[in-house]
Amino acid sequence: MIWIIFALAVILFAASVLPLLHIAHGFVRTLDFPRIQYALLAVVLLVAMPLVFEPGGLAWVTVGLLAASTLIHLTYIVRFTPFWPVKTASFDGAPEDVATIRLLVSNVKMSNRKYQPLIDLVVDQSPDIAVFMEVDEQWTSALEPVTRGYEHVVACPQDNSYGMLLVSRFPFTKSRINYLLNDHVPSIDLTVKHPKSGSFRLVAIHPEPPLVNRDTVGRDAEIALVGKMVRDYRAPLIVTGDLNDVAWSPTTQRFKRISRLLDPREGRGMFNTFDARFFFIRWPLDHIFHSSHFQLINMQRMPFVCSDHFPMLFDMALVGRQSDNQLNSEATREDLEEANEVIAEEETRDEEPAGSDWEK
Repeated sequence: MIWIIFALAVILFAASVLPLLHIAHGFVRTLDFPRIQYALLAVVLLVAMPLVFEPGGLAWVTVGLLAASTLIHLTYIVRFTPFWPVKTASFDGAPEDVATIRLLVSNVKMSNRKYQPLIDLVVDQSPDIAVFMEVDEQWTSALEPVTRGYEHVVACPQDNSYGMLLVSRFPFTKSRINYLLNDHVPSIDLTVKHPKSGSFRLVAIHPEPPLVNRDTVGRDAEIALVGKMVRDYRAPLIVTGDLNDVAWSPTTQRFKRISRLLDPREGRGMFNTFDARFFFIRWPLDHIFHSSHFQLINMQRMPFVCSDHFPMLFDMALVGRQSDNQLNSEATREDLEEANEVIAEEETRDEEPAGSDWEK
């Protein structure tokens, strides 16, 4: 038994340190995802060790590997627990006195044809803006009973699981569908006019998922490019979507430093949205990042809607720049160089996006 635990300890330790390497490959990058599960398993094995402990070097090495693994994983995920200071201040005023935005973000899973649960959710929550990802023509048509109630629409249905649909009660002063680095992967960039308080910019993205048999350059480059794209934007701004990346990964943390945007999960919870079908394999993939003009009213993971993602609902208050928000660390020269390198690499390629045939 001690040899089995030792073997597991070696695997857990390797899984904890391999993602620290700057290797843009799915086999390495996906090891970032289950840090919660790794940490729990390491703790369980540490608790089990006294039952099989025999004095000797192997036992102490096993304990050391498990303890080190636990500490490494906790270092990443602790910032997404209540034990960490919040970055986004909670709004404690009267919502009717400020501009508020209710934003629903949902990856529908293109092959899922059970439309009604999501339709019912939209009716029940009545968001001001809703972003739907993985929509094809069938999904766009199926959502019409609720989307026809929204006057302002940006639709980009596709049959490769990268289609997007955005509906809004607020008008747009600018609206653009971008294909930033791949001709098959759209994103949406809007300037939204709020009836109470000027305008704000909204960028919705859905980069490629990591696959264990290919690199993650496409995903990492799009996330980095969006970070650079909004870095010097000084007006109110929200970036949202299914990033196919966990909140604690080096790619997303670098994005936050470059973009100077805040993550309301920090200090509050993980709000794991994927995989909605399996309670033991879940991590946070669906995000909102925002400038310091916003404070958080409420953030909720929505019920199961037959997709592999839970929708997320965000209620934000547009209050202007506030010192209550805690700013991110500034991007380093290394951050910017890494971002430039991965973007330059992706610009030289012309590949089908990862997973484009999964949902057919």
